[in-house]
Amino acid sequence: MKLYKLKKSLHTFKQVLKLYRRKKKNLPENVKGEIAKTLNLLQEAVLEKDRESADRQAKEAEQLFTLHLKKSPFERVRDFIIGLALALLVAVAIRTMWFELYEIPTGSMRPTLEEKDRLVVSKTNFGINIPLKRGHFTFDPNLVLRNGTVIFTGAGMDIADVNTVYFFLFPGKKQFVKRLIGKPGDVLYFYGGQIYGINKEGNDISKELNPEFLSKIDHVPYIHFNGRMEIPAKPTGGIYAPITIRQMNIPVAKLSLSGANKPVGEMLSPYKLEDDYYDLWGFKDYGMARLLTKEEMKAYTNLPATELKDAPLYMEIIHHPSTKYPKIDQDHLGRLILGVGTTSSFIPLSETHLKTLMNNLYTARFIVKEGKASRYGSPIKAGKNCNICPELKGVPDGTYEFYYGKGYQVHFGGVLKELPKDHPLYTFSPERVQLLYNLGIEFINYYAPYTKDQYLLPSRYVYYRSGDLYALGAPLMTKDDPTLVNFIREEYLRQENAPTYRPHIPFDDPGPPLLKNGEIDKTFIKEYGITIPAKSYMALGDNYAMSSDTRDFGFVPEENIRGAPAFIFWPIGNRFGPLNQVNYLFFNSPRSIVWSLALIGFGTYYLIYRKRYKLPQKID
Repeated sequence: MKLYKLKKSLHTFKQVLKLYRRKKKNLPENVKGEIAKTLNLLQEAVLEKDRESADRQAKEAEQLFTLHLKKSPFERVRDFIIGLALALLVAVAIRTMWFELYEIPTGSMRPTLEEKDRLVVSKTNFGINIPLKRGHFTFDPNLVLRNGTVIFTGAGMDIADVNTVYFFLFPGKKQFVKRLIGKPGDVLYFYGGQIYGINKEGNDISKELNPEFLSKIDHVPYIHFNGRMEIPAKPTGGIYAPITIRQMNIPVAKLSLSGANKPVGEMLSPYKLEDDYYDLWGFKDYGMARLLTKEEMKAYTNLPATELKDAPLYMEIIHHPSTKYPKIDQDHLGRLILGVGTTSSFIPLSETHLKTLMNNLYTARFIVKEGKASRYGSPIKAGKNCNICPELKGVPDGTYEFYYGKGYQVHFGGVLKELPKDHPLYTFSPERVQLLYNLGIEFINYYAPYTKDQYLLPSRYVYYRSGDLYALGAPLMTKDDPTLVNFIREEYLRQENAPTYRPHIPFDDPGPPLLKNGEIDKTFIKEYGITIPAKSYMALGDNYAMSSDTRDFGFVPEENIRGAPAFIFWPIGNRFGPLNQVNYLFFNSPRSIVWSLALIGFGTYYLIYRKRYKLPQKID
């Protein structure tokens, strides 16, 4: 029989000694003497590193263990339950109060964090959390920094599908990671993909809100024009009314039907009745856009065919959502509902403009199978039988994504590999640009152009910054581009010729909220910006086109904040390491307390274990 290694003999010694100490009070004297003698001999052999003697005594100890110390079925079940409970208790304490490992499920924080990224999340950045519920034993708001990333629980928040189970046992709420933008008392205003603001003391914080290291991260003030809608259970005269509209989960407007069944709208307090919906915290600078062919322009817009200039594609910009001129929409469920009115504008795009879009293209992560595409993580699966999946003929099966105009194939574990320039996905044509622009986020044909005043619009946003027209986070046209100059001139001509009952509002640059001397216009910000409530925070996703965030579910309560991501440890690559965010203080009071308690706990355990099992042990 093979000799035990000294390490195994030592393990046997500790195991038998542990049970002997537990049960020796109930053992006969002769049995106690036999076990003690064997253990002493085994200990002596291990100390002298006599492998043969240790092997012999270890096997003798195992026989005695089987005869006299073996656990009963009840003892095994009891010890298993106690051990599991202690392990879970320690795991819960570590996960909620110290650190945890976290896997990114969606693309809402791309490019900072991508699907399948694995993070180390610190739970001691801001305070000491209460386990298994929201709230803190202690919390320091001064440790929370704008443009840092945060982890927060969805408990008590108006978030769909928020329930989950931890350790396959404890019911809980999902956690979310977003970039923290606004702190309590901040007043913020969106312009040009950037955010301007003042803090609760009235100081300009715009530079802090737009740091250079986040120059490629833009922000948009809404997800949909109609935001969240409070819709009645039953229609009135076939139309669902009245409707309350929420933006940032705040009631901001109400739409209803007049006695003549005409849609009417109003802004809700504290917003001024004389103001319009697009006056909200920067809406007027932003529009949603889709690309149309010439035939689609004729079919799906009201622009006279005589005004159509020759172009490979046209951009329709839907903008200036209005409660003064609401309309009746047919939503994606076929219901007639009230919605804010909008203005549509059209820009012919040259091949140069299309190449600019392609060179700055970003998409959701998507799967190609049998020439069809679907969004990664969607219940709709690509394949030849998927009738609502867009076609990408000639593209090999695989998982892909675009960012900053570069295409990547996604391999196992979320590892990215840049595509060669001759890859079929890079094929340039108006048809390919239109498909990837219009459907590159949702990857469902329902978002392709098919009607006028389409309810489902692609999650593509355009805006002005310093006179330049931006799309996909980059300038599509500079302010001196003849196409843009002509477009703005025609916008004001359309305004002059539009009927008074439905005016045309030009899509022009409203300019940043600054005074002539370049300082922030505090009066304007206070009047038209959004104020962050006390003990609440604004949290936005870096990928505004794919993020459900404060714009949808509202501000994050202070008690929901649990910590901050610290480090990306997978996949290995250019994003491995610390996140692209402000630097949180490494040494702070909550961290010092938690680390000290952890060290005390583990140190105490080690000393007790060492005392009980370090050789030599007194055995009697």
